[in-house]
Amino acid sequence: MNDSSCTAASTAFPVSCSPPRLAITMGDINGVGPEILAKVLAQPEIAERCEPVVFGSLPVLRQAARVVGTTLELRELTELPARNQPIDGIPVLDCGFPAAAWNPGRLAPEAGRCAVEWLKCAIRHTLARKLDGIVTCPLNKEGIQAAGYRYLGHTEILAELTHAPDYRMSLFAGNIRVVHISSHCPLAEAITRVTCDRIATSVRIAHAALVQLGLERQRIAVAGLNPHAGEAGVLGTEEADEIAPAVDLCRREGIDCSGPYPPDTVFKRMVDGEFDLVVAMYHDQGHIPVKLIAMDQGVNVTLGIPIVRTSVDHGTAYDIAGTGAARPDSLAAAIRLAAALVASKECPHA
Repeated sequence: MNDSSCTAASTAFPVSCSPPRLAITMGDINGVGPEILAKVLAQPEIAERCEPVVFGSLPVLRQAARVVGTTLELRELTELPARNQPIDGIPVLDCGFPAAAWNPGRLAPEAGRCAVEWLKCAIRHTLARKLDGIVTCPLNKEGIQAAGYRYLGHTEILAELTHAPDYRMSLFAGNIRVVHISSHCPLAEAITRVTCDRIATSVRIAHAALVQLGLERQRIAVAGLNPHAGEAGVLGTEEADEIAPAVDLCRREGIDCSGPYPPDTVFKRMVDGEFDLVVAMYHDQGHIPVKLIAMDQGVNVTLGIPIVRTSVDHGTAYDIAGTGAARPDSLAAAIRLAAALVASKECPHA
C-alpha cells in the first residue's frame, strides 16, 4: 500500500495503518524514567500517536505522577490482552518482577534487575508480534551490572534477544541523523573497529533506515577518524586504508554516500542541509555534536534489528530524579519516531 497520509511525518494514521501498540519500558525506577514517563503519558498527543503499554511498576508510576502533578488512569495487568480488547486505562505490566521501594537518585541492583527484565519481556512480546515496537526510558549501566548482568546497555540486550549479527546505535533529531560504527567500548577498542567491512555495513544499515523513513534523498556522509580526515596520510592512514574503500564499495552498490570528511566540519554540513546522515567512527564523535545541538530532542534508535526500538538520548540523571524537573521532550520524540517507523513498515513509501 502507498498512502501519502501515512508518512514518517504524519500525525494521523489511516484505518489500514492504525496507531501502533508500543511498549514503553520504565528503565531504572530510581532515575528520571518514571517522571518523564508520567509527563508524556499525560499528553493527549501520545494517545493519538500510539497505544502505549508500560512495562514497569504501577506503584512507582503513580508516585511519579504525583511528583510531576499529573493524573493518569492506569490499569495493572498480569498479561498483555488481545489488540481488540478494550482496556480501561493505560496498561502496566511488571512481567513478574515487581519493583522495590522507590528511592530516586539511589543506585540499587534491584532497580537494575527490573529494568533489564522489563525490557526483555517487552522484546519477547514484540518479537511475538503482540506489540509493534519498543520505546525505552534510561537504565543505569552500573546498576544493571551490580544486578549481575554483563550488558553495557539497552543495545546489547536487544541484539542478544533478537539474534541480530549487525546492529548499530544511532541518534536522530529532526534532520540531524548519526549512525555509529561502534557504541559502548573503550576508545582504543573503537579504533580497531574502523574497518572497511564494518564501515560498509554501517553505511548499508544507515541507507536502509533513510529509505524506511521515506526521505526523498538519502545522502550519507562518512566521517574520518583522524583530525582533518588524516590530512592525506600525514595524521593517520585509516582514511585511505579502510574508510575510503568502504565508501567506494557502497557507491558501487548504488548508495549515495561520500567521504571521508573531516569530523570537525561534517556535522555542520549536515545541519546546513548538505547531507541527510553522517556515519561516525566512534561513540563520542557522533554523540557530542547531536547532544550539543539537540539535547532535548534527540532520539536513540537501534538499527539492524528486526523490531522497532527507540529511546531517550539521555541517562538516568540521578542528580535530579524525584524532583520533577526532568524534561520529557526526548521521550516524546522517541515515541513519535517509533510510531513513524512502524507506520513506514506497514504502509511503505512509493
